[in-house]
Amino acid sequence: MNTATRLSAYGAALALLVAGGWATGTAVGPQVAAAPAAAHGDAHSGTVAETPATGPTDQPAGLASSSGGYTLIPTDPTPTAPTPAHPTFSFTVTGPDGTPVTAFDVEHDQRMHLIVVRRDTTAFQHVHPTIAPDGTWTATLGLSAPGSYRAFADFTPTGGAATTLGVDLAVAGEFTPVAHVPSRTAQVDGYTVELTGELVPGRASPVTVSVSRDGAPVTDLQPYLAAYGHLVALREGDLAYLHVHPDGEPGDGVTQAGPQVGFVAEVPTAGTYRLFLDFRHGDVVRTAEFTVPTGTAAPAAAHGTDGHGH
Repeated sequence: MNTATRLSAYGAALALLVAGGWATGTAVGPQVAAAPAAAHGDAHSGTVAETPATGPTDQPAGLASSSGGYTLIPTDPTPTAPTPAHPTFSFTVTGPDGTPVTAFDVEHDQRMHLIVVRRDTTAFQHVHPTIAPDGTWTATLGLSAPGSYRAFADFTPTGGAATTLGVDLAVAGEFTPVAHVPSRTAQVDGYTVELTGELVPGRASPVTVSVSRDGAPVTDLQPYLAAYGHLVALREGDLAYLHVHPDGEPGDGVTQAGPQVGFVAEVPTAGTYRLFLDFRHGDVVRTAEFTVPTGTAAPAAAHGTDGHGH
């Protein structure tokens, strides 16, 4: 073999090695160390996924498609049917024995919470798939904008621990990523939603949202999934996932239906986080979006005197 032939063969082998490493990294996700999660009495409130056998993992939730013996397997990572704008997305969650899991605990009125967002943290959606007897979950998504998306499956297998797994989805076409500036006030369908509180890395951080409409406080928020609000935080860059629910619940005799809803969140590291609040009013669920760098938010309102039980 002459010198040119040997160099060509070496280059081809090196290219195959690099490509294999990239594929492995994409499937598993980045390894990011997380601070220990504080116990808030809510299975979704921690930043660290736990398993009965191994305890906390070494990364925040949602960065990997497999954790604690459970694996999220999409039927098709490029969903396009029945229509391009509203494709059907199907997946299974396999257990430690490698077979699809069919038994899940009900958490906040649902057995599966599916969060989907484009990787530039736009086009957020929170849906609830249906499950077939064979363990296949199916949901219809709104994916009208092209780009790379992240899908988070948030669930508790019966007999197991609360788990969040993530996979990437692709929608063909050119797109321009959206840059977000820090914002703690959101306008959505005539509602103004303000967020106060400071996100302190590695520490339980109280934050409060206040909902008003046409300048008047909204005091009759409707229960949605057994709560007056649901808050998802995603770390910009790798989309480390945190899903928290407010303290108290509708009908407990203490928690009021607005205008304020309090949460306790624990972000794993310093950085900028995108926060998404789902709330229900007038029989419609709406989503307010915020962009919050750690350590720079206004102080949270006092929870001991507002009568909301937070």
